[in-house]
Amino acid sequence: MSTANRVDPDQQNEDAYEELIVSIEAGEGTLSLLLAVCDDSRLRDEIISRYEAELAPDIRHYHLPILRGEPSLTQTIRNKVQEDEYLRNGGRAVVTITGAEQLFFLKLGEERSEQEIFFGYLQWTREALRDFHFPIVLWVTHQLLAQLARHAPDFWSWRKGVFRFTSKKTGAVRSSEIEAIRPVLEGFDLPTDDDYLLPLEDLKALIAQTEARQPKDPLLATLYSQMGEVYFNRLKRGEAQDYQQEAAQAVDYFRRAADLQTQLGQETDLANSLNWLGRLYDNQGRYSEAELLYVQALEMRKRLLGEDHSDVANSLNNLALLYRTQGRYSEAEPLSLQALEMDKHLVGEEHPDVAIGLNNLASLYQSQGRISEAEPLYVQALEMRKRLLSDAHPDVAQSLNNLAVLYTSQGRYSEAEPLHMQALATRKRLLGEEHPDVATDLNNLAMLYTSQGRYSEAELFYVQALDMDKRLLGEDHPVVATRLNNLAYLYTLQGRYSEAELFYVQALEMSKHLMGEDHPNVATNLNNLAKLYTSQEQYSEAEPLYVQALDIVERQLGATHPSTVRIRENLEGLRSIMQQ
Repeated sequence: MSTANRVDPDQQNEDAYEELIVSIEAGEGTLSLLLAVCDDSRLRDEIISRYEAELAPDIRHYHLPILRGEPSLTQTIRNKVQEDEYLRNGGRAVVTITGAEQLFFLKLGEERSEQEIFFGYLQWTREALRDFHFPIVLWVTHQLLAQLARHAPDFWSWRKGVFRFTSKKTGAVRSSEIEAIRPVLEGFDLPTDDDYLLPLEDLKALIAQTEARQPKDPLLATLYSQMGEVYFNRLKRGEAQDYQQEAAQAVDYFRRAADLQTQLGQETDLANSLNWLGRLYDNQGRYSEAELLYVQALEMRKRLLGEDHSDVANSLNNLALLYRTQGRYSEAEPLSLQALEMDKHLVGEEHPDVAIGLNNLASLYQSQGRISEAEPLYVQALEMRKRLLSDAHPDVAQSLNNLAVLYTSQGRYSEAEPLHMQALATRKRLLGEEHPDVATDLNNLAMLYTSQGRYSEAELFYVQALDMDKRLLGEDHPVVATRLNNLAYLYTLQGRYSEAELFYVQALEMSKHLMGEDHPNVATNLNNLAKLYTSQEQYSEAEPLYVQALDIVERQLGATHPSTVRIRENLEGLRSIMQQ
């Protein structure tokens, strides 16, 4: 697939910004209605701050919020003009209006929705705007923009420009994502568009109303689970405006769904909610909680659906991935193989679910050091995903990244780098600049550069990945511990021992309390810290760390695993030095 015709969102936003600035300056001394469109409130605020600084001091900036009680654009501006002498005297100014995105789209039991009232004011008080002789920048979302043209056509006709700013982050969902709750939306006089946008806040308000009216309504359980899925998918697609907050909301909705489904005896739906909740806990590094939910969902699905069902295969895959993450490889492998075989005969050999199974099994083999078995599975999964999903798909990017990591471990750097770059570019384009998968790609590319001795490039990407994961996943997360370990290893190679020791110790303590004392990651941290002490001739401090690390990997991975062999060699080398 060619990338020649793809629009760079950053360049698109820069072009829109330049056009907005020109329009603001051109509208000086006269009424100029400018519509700025952005679904991400943080990006919007950055743009507002930017043009406020750029226009100052020649053009004074006023930032006014629309009031929900009386959402009148004209009255909001008139109130400010009456109290501000500079505006009354015709000073050079631009007025920015925000807050319309907070107005409810659904009527929610009222005669008119807040948005309808807002559009009514725009339509019927349009003439009063002639009193204002300065540019007005009204910020709206894409959902509001679509409704504005329909409900306030006269106001729409007065616009001097529409400036669209692109972002993956949004506060709305498409109607196609909430098909399961269509019945509860009947009677709301919704648009007839095939796939209109619905603000998340409206759905949350609708749920609150339903809870107050009938807290045991079976439809409420559907609302809860649907909202949980919406938030989960927003996290996955990079649409969440606050990653940690929306992850917490997803957990909350699935918990509420599970509680109500338990009370109502909706066992099949309950199994689904438990499985979703397990995935969220898994992503948050809450592995013991995730395992309990996965096992419970698996047993329920087997009992309700039979042993040979796609949902059962899904549960097996999830549990296998969790066990791999925990270093429980012998438990993970039979589950992963069983899930793969089930998917093959349930959905056919050529199906995205089969590609997922192949990829997961390859990851397990790679974790066990079975590189020759992992590579053909990675390649097979990549080719299948390209055929079934197109090159520009997050799953294809995942396969590219996994194969690149494998090549890096084999020293096949020239093959690894283009795959890493392609995976990173694809994920940035599809998921946005701020996403855990983007952080993973940055980290893995840094690992490649570290292996090549390109330390300055590696450090840049390691730091970016670490900072991003801290923001998105939280300071206390297993992935953050891994990032700290990787950066510490780089500092060791650079001779920056005090910085390396600080990060190694921090990573070790985090891994112990998050993953358990016997996790292979703990062994890796112990081994790396021991190597640091060895390089500084602190042999008495290094030896017990090597011993601890070796004990863990021998029990968890086996005597012949590459990690076990490597740590044993490190310990033997240290003891040889100490005997000299």
